[in-house]
Amino acid sequence: MLSHGQQPVKVYRIGLLWASTPPAPANRTPQQCPIRGWPSWQAFLEGLREYGYLPGQNLVIECRWLQGQTERAAALAAELVSLQPDLLVATYSYNILALKQATRTIPILMVVASDPVGMGFVASLAHPGGNLTGLMDTAGWEVIGKQLQLLKEVVPKASRVADLYSPPAGSPIPAWRTEVEAAARALGLTVQTYRVQTPEELEGAFAAMTKARAEALLVEPSGFFDARQQRLVELAAKSQLPAMYSGRWFVDAGGLMTYWANAPAIWRRAGFYVDKIFKGAKPGDLPVEQPTKFDLIINLKTAKALGLTIPQSLLIRAEEVIQ
Repeated sequence: MLSHGQQPVKVYRIGLLWASTPPAPANRTPQQCPIRGWPSWQAFLEGLREYGYLPGQNLVIECRWLQGQTERAAALAAELVSLQPDLLVATYSYNILALKQATRTIPILMVVASDPVGMGFVASLAHPGGNLTGLMDTAGWEVIGKQLQLLKEVVPKASRVADLYSPPAGSPIPAWRTEVEAAARALGLTVQTYRVQTPEELEGAFAAMTKARAEALLVEPSGFFDARQQRLVELAAKSQLPAMYSGRWFVDAGGLMTYWANAPAIWRRAGFYVDKIFKGAKPGDLPVEQPTKFDLIINLKTAKALGLTIPQSLLIRAEEVIQ
């Protein structure tokens, strides 16, 4: 009961659409948010706490999970919109697109988004327009070229690289495709692209890589791959392919290496945007932010299993080396 003159506490609601599978026990429902310990989720909560937003007190967060099934994005987006939250949060392009198509009025915050201008989500980074803004996990597609360069340093004799990507259905060709081709030419590499959108296609792609005698693998950023990180790492190991990934979770799962933005840092920074929007700022007036920190992480155990010797120059530059 409120005492005399005490104002009721405003309770804000966030609807969060995840691409992957909940990192939680099997008995948890698909609507529940992550358990403690998941780095990105923990960082998001810390970022919210910095601005005074506490789940269970003045904040309610509703989570929905695609579990790698991109075709569920529209239905889950509509479900979140029906809850009429104060803010919608989405990761990855197909989730962002689904929410953008589901509402033009509820603010949408993109987190770890890639190429929002090229994908048509915002008019520009400086002036997004509409009801959408957020934080990117790239600062230009030169990062993809850097990934190829690092992969070449680890496998200097490689000349044939398999390029695995999974664009959302109906989306434009990702802008980084041009960067991959340009970087490959500069490094003297022949790149064969494998486009996958179903688990069955993923298995078939690795069989085709083996047949084509690929010597290394570049895995492009995709929520489809994130949701299948363990299977992807297993297939790369079985195919004896040194692989570069876009996210440290692949390396934690046994992948060889990653060079990508620090995802927990981006999720923590999201608290700043949430606070601005809750206090009345229009998303379209808030510039889309690019990351400033990229981490090189290498799994030495995996390198040994592949018969690779990681150059000392790379080990020195790595943010983290997993033994």
